[in-house]
Amino acid sequence: MQKLLLDIRNCTHCDKFLPNVPNPVIRASTKSKIVVIGQAPGRKVHQSGIPWDDASGANLRAWMGVDNQTFYNEDLFALMPMGFCYPGTGKSGDFPPRKECAPLWHKRLLQAMPEAKLILLIGQYAQGYYLKNLDHKNLTQRVKDFHEYLPDYFPLPHPSPRNNLWQKNNPWFKSDLLPILKAEVQQILEQSN
Repeated sequence: MQKLLLDIRNCTHCDKFLPNVPNPVIRASTKSKIVVIGQAPGRKVHQSGIPWDDASGANLRAWMGVDNQTFYNEDLFALMPMGFCYPGTGKSGDFPPRKECAPLWHKRLLQAMPEAKLILLIGQYAQGYYLKNLDHKNLTQRVKDFHEYLPDYFPLPHPSPRNNLWQKNNPWFKSDLLPILKAEVQQILEQSN
């Protein structure tokens, strides 16, 4: 695993397409229990090198009911995006994650985490990659039908504050789904002690 993580952190495969020097952001361990697959680092995370070190990360941790110390414990949480580097910003937000990363690295990463019990698929890019052969649903339908993907996957919307309107339009997410997500996460964490 350490060699794989070093290879990822030194990757320059798509540097000619990036606005900055590549800074692949990844955290994982052979003991990781929950894998969080998100989009790609934003500008702030690119600068800090700490995954989910922004408002989206604060929302995600609140959704799961975990504190920073727990979330950043690599033996508990693996944090791997669809694109490991900041892709740059366009007119309506960050560009999509680079398509090269997941095929290059994800399979090897997941194989190196034999204790992983649950994979959280955050947003449309992760769901499109991992659930593409399972259905033709949109993000809202996948999140609403999350139980169909358990025990392997738990699809979630992106926790960006930009998605507050989505949450307002889908009140079932907060009232019905989040308590189940918290319970799933807590059960896995308790079994890890």
